[in-house]
Amino acid sequence: MSSMSSVAGLSKYITTLPKTKISIVNIIIISFLTGSVYFLINPMDGMGILEKIIYGGTFGFCIFGLSSIMSGGMNQHGVSTLHGINLKTKHSMFLSFISMIAVCAIVIIGGIVSTIFNMDLLLNSIIFGCILSFAFNITVLWSTSSIGFSKSVIIGAIQPILILTMFVIVSFFSNLGVTTELGVFSLFLKALIGSIIFALFIYSFITVVESPMKKNLGIGVLDLLSLFIAHMNEGSSSLEGLFENMGESVETLVTFVSFKTKKGIKALFISPCVHPGPLGDIGGSNMPTILADKFDNFTMVAHGPSTHDLNPVSTKEIDKIESAIRESLDTVEYSSIASKFTRYNDKKANVGVQFFNEGMVVLSTFAPYGSDDIEFSVGLTMMAESQKICNVKDSVIVDCHNSFSEESGQVLPGNPEVFECIDAINKIECPPKEESTIKVGCCEDLMDTLDKTSGVGDSGIKTMIVEVNSQRTAYVLFDSNNMEIGFRKEIAEAVSDLEIDEIEVMTTDTHSVNTLSRGYNPIGIEKRPEIIEYIRKTIKIAIDDLEEVEVGTATKRMNLITFGPNNSTELISTISSIVAVSKIVAPVLFIVAILITIMWIFY
Repeated sequence: MSSMSSVAGLSKYITTLPKTKISIVNIIIISFLTGSVYFLINPMDGMGILEKIIYGGTFGFCIFGLSSIMSGGMNQHGVSTLHGINLKTKHSMFLSFISMIAVCAIVIIGGIVSTIFNMDLLLNSIIFGCILSFAFNITVLWSTSSIGFSKSVIIGAIQPILILTMFVIVSFFSNLGVTTELGVFSLFLKALIGSIIFALFIYSFITVVESPMKKNLGIGVLDLLSLFIAHMNEGSSSLEGLFENMGESVETLVTFVSFKTKKGIKALFISPCVHPGPLGDIGGSNMPTILADKFDNFTMVAHGPSTHDLNPVSTKEIDKIESAIRESLDTVEYSSIASKFTRYNDKKANVGVQFFNEGMVVLSTFAPYGSDDIEFSVGLTMMAESQKICNVKDSVIVDCHNSFSEESGQVLPGNPEVFECIDAINKIECPPKEESTIKVGCCEDLMDTLDKTSGVGDSGIKTMIVEVNSQRTAYVLFDSNNMEIGFRKEIAEAVSDLEIDEIEVMTTDTHSVNTLSRGYNPIGIEKRPEIIEYIRKTIKIAIDDLEEVEVGTATKRMNLITFGPNNSTELISTISSIVAVSKIVAPVLFIVAILITIMWIFY
């Protein structure tokens, strides 16, 4: 699995939070139970069990529950007023709920310790719990809402202040006497000093882990995180702004085959050397669908040789690919010259080859072995080698992307797979250029009964039948991020009874399906019989759609703003190093902060 997919895998930790009313109900229940449990394990003379439960529960709700519900609404309003992002009411209420649980847990632990050692730790337990909730609040708010550290401190302090204030009020009217022992001033002083200790540790930690990314790429980790969450929750494209700042201008290629009837273009088979990433709807992630929809005719956008280095920084870069194709379409020369589909292999490398007019299509796969993206320079080498061997003008290289396992690696310069691909290409037997009868039939299906959880993107499945001199080849393209290893063979066997001679199954490598449970989401993990039925259906319809065509090919250079080979690697390595350092530094700083705070409060 690629490094970018590993990072995208973090999306599985972003879940749909409960509705506001559910969080409120939970706050009421937990706060009431906390008060009841505390009064039961620290009984007051003259109270029965039922009285302790009711009185204690009311005490807990007033101090912890009511203040947390209030802070849930106030936090959201505060962040909104400060032009922050990501904190809707349900998020704010859930944050207050989680923070309250921390306070309640500390209070219960303090109650148990008080009973065992005959001490009164209620007040200090509440202060310590409030400090921990304050630290949690500012960490979450600073990391996700884009309001900065100082404003996060202000908003994060609302809940602890409300809890302590409610405690003072309730203590005064219930004659508990806890506020007179220490005094209100001393209570808030302890909370203030403890909060400052944690705030300093959090600020120091974030500053340390952010510095490498700001220095290397000019973007902040927290900016990246907050905009990533905004995209996951709301579909915001603001993250593209960060990518544009770190992007690089590159020159790459788009190659295609055009099939034309007397009425006009019937089908386009496009292979851009541009990667459909990084994830969701950011950059070029949904490029196969966006680009195909720009053309009125049937259009297949296959996966050209490219890695995450060639992710477009924004969706507007896809317009440049469209322009390059349209410019080339104006100059394409058509003829009836074509060859039958032929396969060649060398060790793990397999290529399916078909010649069209002055060009050729090379479908590359390593199935049944696992593989991931073919790097751009490797694709250029394959292109140059095939052009030289067969003396063609255009070589449409396609990474079929149809055999994936978690251990799959990219095909990079120096890998043995590179030479295996070249050796397979060198085995190609170039047919004489002769007029042939060429027919093409098309079918597309959105696969409405499946969705992104099954690895199916917006374009579903597209099938094109190419018939040359009575040989029928099915080009089947799923709008998916790779294919589960072994599924390709199962598909070929399942359609062997249909009226076709050859079949190759490809995926677009769309990363629009990667916002879900996995950083990768290949088709074929589930619902294979249903997927196969879609293939059989589209093949039959495409056969019925066969009509005679002429064919032409083209190759066009274009300039795009992409992640760039340096920045893509830098981003992944920096994130990886930050995660590695955080695993060591964060626990150490957290423990030190806790020890200092405990010493300040309890001694």
